[in-house]
Amino acid sequence: MIAPFTYEALPMRVLFGAGSLDRLPAEVDRLGLDRVLVLCSPEQEDTGRQVAAALGSRAAGVLAEARMHVPVEVAHRAREVAAQLGADGCVTVGGGSAVGLGKAIALEHGLPIIAVPTTYAGSEMTPVWGLTEGGAKRTGRDLRVLPRAVVYDPALTLSLPAQLSATSGMNAVAHAVEGLYAPDATPIVSLMAEEGARALAAALPRVVADGQDVDARGEAQYGAWLCGAVLAATTMSLHHKLCHTLGGTLDLPHAQTHTVVLPHALAYNQPAAPGAVAALSRALGGVADPARALWELAGRLGAPRSLAELGMREDDVPRIAELAVASPYANPRPVTRDGVEFLLRAAWAGEEPSSP
Repeated sequence: MIAPFTYEALPMRVLFGAGSLDRLPAEVDRLGLDRVLVLCSPEQEDTGRQVAAALGSRAAGVLAEARMHVPVEVAHRAREVAAQLGADGCVTVGGGSAVGLGKAIALEHGLPIIAVPTTYAGSEMTPVWGLTEGGAKRTGRDLRVLPRAVVYDPALTLSLPAQLSATSGMNAVAHAVEGLYAPDATPIVSLMAEEGARALAAALPRVVADGQDVDARGEAQYGAWLCGAVLAATTMSLHHKLCHTLGGTLDLPHAQTHTVVLPHALAYNQPAAPGAVAALSRALGGVADPARALWELAGRLGAPRSLAELGMREDDVPRIAELAVASPYANPRPVTRDGVEFLLRAAWAGEEPSSP
């Protein structure tokens, strides 16, 4: 018997497939926009200018200043530039940093967003925004920041290096994992989560082996889309709380932090989430221990597996544990100070994940 549930589809239009970038100008016209500001990170400036060129006179300019965790000063600067240029919308090109910057503008000024992802972060599918100020990252949900359209063109991901492809994809898998044991999970969300995790686990080794494999890149984007949609529909748990705390407090790299923490957060919660374990076991090819399987997958992909590699000091562990426990997210297993310290120490050292 299926228990009663509520599922609300978000107002989102998706254009998917090789060559989809060619449809971007028509999508801008469809939304009634005349001058859109292209947002990207400095590393993605060439791609941002490629997108601006495709937009022609519709592009008001390119702002290549997006940064991880969306510092408030960067958000203020972007809002000022958008106003000065008379932009009536934004096109975000890149991953979570670019999308997050577009969301900051939308949150303040209501400018609609079109997202053109070049990573597998999945944030383009969510109404979740985040801003970092004074070493603390705040997040929230607001439909104003949900992109009106998303253009997935796997050709735009071909230049994404193997390491970034791996960690970006593992970041997306984290959305699926937490969606499977979220308190507001539904059968629809669980289907998307399982399929998204399966697609990414299958595609990422192929992407890392051959970055020019368009089919593998497309399957990874498909998985990222599903995992992002899961994040949009569910409540975040311990994994995301830890990553938000590590990122906002220590400025650790976003996708890499998700990659390292995920197996340990999952190991912590597996005893309290048998349904999620069963779904992930199927998604990962019938494994008995999904947390260990994800840790091993990260190793095969050449991704980081310790927080020490990312620049965290061991003496940061108590402070991060204190912050995470002070205002925890919903979680299937009670969040305790000792449990979180155990998890963080294992993640810091790069040890195999285990349950405290």
